[in-house]
Amino acid sequence: MGDKGTSNHTEVTDFILIGFKVRPELHILLFLLFLFVYAMVLIGNVGMMAIIMTDPRLNTPMYFFLGNLSFIDLFYSSVIAPKAMINFWSESKSISFAGCMTQLFLFALFIVTEGFLLAAMAYDRFIAICNPLLYSVQMSTRFCTQLVAGSYFCGCFTSVLQTSMTLTLSFCSSRVIDHFYCDARPLQRISCSDLFIYKMISFFLSSIIILPTVIVIIVSYMYIVSTVLKIHSTEGRKKAFSTCSSHLGVVSVLYGAVFFMYLTPDRFPELSKVASLCYTLVTPMLNPLIYSLRNKDVKEALKKILEKKNTVL
Repeated sequence: MGDKGTSNHTEVTDFILIGFKVRPELHILLFLLFLFVYAMVLIGNVGMMAIIMTDPRLNTPMYFFLGNLSFIDLFYSSVIAPKAMINFWSESKSISFAGCMTQLFLFALFIVTEGFLLAAMAYDRFIAICNPLLYSVQMSTRFCTQLVAGSYFCGCFTSVLQTSMTLTLSFCSSRVIDHFYCDARPLQRISCSDLFIYKMISFFLSSIIILPTVIVIIVSYMYIVSTVLKIHSTEGRKKAFSTCSSHLGVVSVLYGAVFFMYLTPDRFPELSKVASLCYTLVTPMLNPLIYSLRNKDVKEALKKILEKKNTVL
């Protein structure tokens, strides 16, 4: 990728994360908001993993996937939130070049892994509802482990490629990133390299990530809806739909925020920041709530843990 200037990225030792363009007195409010949401992310996702690991009744493929979802949500929000909160109090608001690339790498790894994991969860619900007699055979422990490992592999491969491409960019005009974390689009804006090849590869990566996962989710739910509508019992239809509603809610929140983020024109960076906030912090906070409030098994497991705690006390 050709340079438009004489300097290159090796001369950049750090970047400045502008964050949200608000009055200084509002930084305290934003810090408290981030702190509250991040605390809820920690409590919710650690709690969900603890419930799944301690209750034998939740030793099923669905909860195996859900435990991994909570792990991913916990870590990719942790890649973003602490540094963003520190910058609310920092005068320099700087992040080292290595720190920026690490943040880019880890966030891409976890967000892509989550996309593939949600597709695996949709397939799991498809088998559970459309082929219940074969569920234990088709969704074996080995196969579920392979699906999760495959999700992490796709996330790692994409992240390595994305970060490697970013390392080839030159940043000779500015080191000020108009965002609250290091993301690909804000870094493109301050690069003085020819971005044609970079954007083509990024578009290709987005296509092979989003299209297959969205297709699997849509096709799975088409079959699920078709099967559920054939159930004569109203109670049976309600029960079948209830097993999918939590997953569908999580998918809608995540993909809605991601699509809004990447379809927002570059001339509206503040809107992109709000969308980014939704899928970096709000979605990881909501996922445990969605699954705990909509899932009878999780509520019963949580009730059992609380009863044991009260007995001990």
